[in-house]
Amino acid sequence: MLEVKTLDKPDERRDFPRGHIEAVHLTGLDFAVATFEPGWRWSESVGPIAGTESCGIHHNGYVLQGRMHIRMDDGAESEVGPGDVFVCPPGHDAWVVGDEQVVVHDFAGAMATDYAKAD
Repeated sequence: MLEVKTLDKPDERRDFPRGHIEAVHLTGLDFAVATFEPGWRWSESVGPIAGTESCGIHHNGYVLQGRMHIRMDDGAESEVGPGDVFVCPPGHDAWVVGDEQVVVHDFAGAMATDYAKAD
């Protein structure tokens, strides 16, 4: 079965402080576009919603715009920016670097289904 959806009409949108995600759900694919404004930090903007110390979502991402710093619970750190493809397992904090909005496409699924939802 062929399925096509447009990001112009997402199935859902979830807002949180300094950001939001828009998600489309297809058979076998839950896809999210995340937008993070300058000043966004997971531990401050989404952590209180999730009720956890660090992000418990696995991400398979592609950065369209902006820069984001990621710090894993084990201390490993990296920064991602435009054109970067990344895999980030659960157990991390992240924040926007600089004054530019960050836009990430996430193909892993859990961001589209569970991110920024209260347990």
